[in-house]
Amino acid sequence: MSQDMNQTELSATINLKDLGTVRRLGFGAMRIVGDGVWGEPADRKAALAVVRRAVELGVDFIDTADSYGPNISEEIIAEALHPYVDGLKIATKVGFTRTGPNKWIPVGRPEYLRQQTELSLRKLKVDTLDLLQLHRIDPKVDAEEQFGVLRELQDEGKVRALGLSQVGVAELEAAGKHFTVSTVQNRYNLTDRSSEDVLEYAAANGIGFIPWAPISAGELAQPGGPLDEAAKRLGATTSQVALAWLLRRSPVMMPIPGTGSVKHLEENLAAAAVRIDDATYAELEAASESLTDA
Repeated sequence: MSQDMNQTELSATINLKDLGTVRRLGFGAMRIVGDGVWGEPADRKAALAVVRRAVELGVDFIDTADSYGPNISEEIIAEALHPYVDGLKIATKVGFTRTGPNKWIPVGRPEYLRQQTELSLRKLKVDTLDLLQLHRIDPKVDAEEQFGVLRELQDEGKVRALGLSQVGVAELEAAGKHFTVSTVQNRYNLTDRSSEDVLEYAAANGIGFIPWAPISAGELAQPGGPLDEAAKRLGATTSQVALAWLLRRSPVMMPIPGTGSVKHLEENLAAAAVRIDDATYAELEAASESLTDA
């Protein structure tokens, strides 16, 4: 990607296959539930306020999952926002079952994926899900079966667009034989670029790339570190610069920073206005690559 591309354009919108245009900086709704992504949030009113404030600030893409809570994230979104404003797109995910805090078990049996999709429709109070993503491919179930039921749900009008999460290029190609892949959601940030090949594939094929853990920066954000120094020069926080770097990294990048705090939400979304100059971008690239190569 050209480093001199207009950054206002980069932080603006993306046109997703089967879904339409959304702003590239969205909101991830994993952290509006309890600790360990389990149970009710400590303050449900605060969680509702965060979701409402995100939309007030212009967010039109919210990412959640049936397993966040489980169920609770989707229920809070519906309570906060239904009936939904025109243009708001809500993405959810199926493919995990939960047995306790921080415990995630892939389940890809077609009947389970169908059941959870039906439940998400009910919890979100919609007739059609905007975007349904397979949270993980279950290694115990034929991937073709998992892809097939997603296509069936789309053909039945229960889902508009389809995506995958934490996959490689080969899996994207395999899924693409069954349905049009709209998005891929992999871990990606300044300190973890192990999905670089997936990002490149997404960019080449017009697939939205949703980086989870987008603001994780580790030692780069420590006092005196390259991210900390960049933030001071730009008059921003380290989290804002990490997000702005992602937005500049690729035109298909769609960061969805999550939080249970209105203050942090407002801080994160302000990253869209942070302009990273070429020299700072080069410094962050070099620092990021040095960690990746280590």
